[in-house]
Amino acid sequence: GVDSIYKIGGAQAVAALAYGTETVSSVDKIVGPGNAYVAEAKRQVFGCVGIDMIAGPSEVVVIADPCNNPAWLSADLLSQAEHDVNAQSILITTSQDFAERVLESLNSQMKYLLRKDIAKQSWTTNGAVIVVEDLTQACIISDRIAPEHLQLCVKEPEKIFKNISNAGSVFLGSWTPEALGDYIIGTNHVLPTEKSARFASGLSVLDFMKRIFISKVGPSSMQEIGEAASILADEEGLTAHKLSVDLRIAESKR
Repeated sequence: GVDSIYKIGGAQAVAALAYGTETVSSVDKIVGPGNAYVAEAKRQVFGCVGIDMIAGPSEVVVIADPCNNPAWLSADLLSQAEHDVNAQSILITTSQDFAERVLESLNSQMKYLLRKDIAKQSWTTNGAVIVVEDLTQACIISDRIAPEHLQLCVKEPEKIFKNISNAGSVFLGSWTPEALGDYIIGTNHVLPTEKSARFASGLSVLDFMKRIFISKVGPSSMQEIGEAASILADEEGLTAHKLSVDLRIAESKR
């Protein structure tokens, strides 16, 4: 059903789509991620058009047991850190020894990244390693964070997933890094950030659907329910509301 495509981007594209120009038709809803300028532009045009969400910096929580390759998980954490200095990478694990091995590997890998300065600032400012008593506690903490991306690098990820309520996208098992989600795995990657996974989901066809409520009342139904509406309107001092109902009640009794 797509019949128009505009090859434009940035905050100026958001403005063009919201208000329309000589060459770009205005739209009803603007969705999708962007940089800080795009996010602010979407915030400012909300109300004139609908939007899906205000997308913040990328974030990942990795819940891991000790039966993992530390190098794999350190790379997973850095893959978020190298996005942006404001990105957040968090490891939650049940083993202090494993946490230390991941940190050692992370510091080693960081030296060879093309975006090492960005990754280093992101990790230093926003990164964290949390050691918990068990995986149940890990799930509780993760739900409080409500991350955009959640990796469950544990022996039985499906079982642990049953304890998760808040996450934008979940990657099950050590062989499913979030980096696959960035490029090729197939799930939608327009996801809620900054704790909004508590009440929002990733972009889907549902974001382009809306509901219209329909009601129909006949004379007999008006006699049954009308008086209640009339009383409530009278209590609120809304005389025209009361009259609107009372006139119909009177007519229904003829």
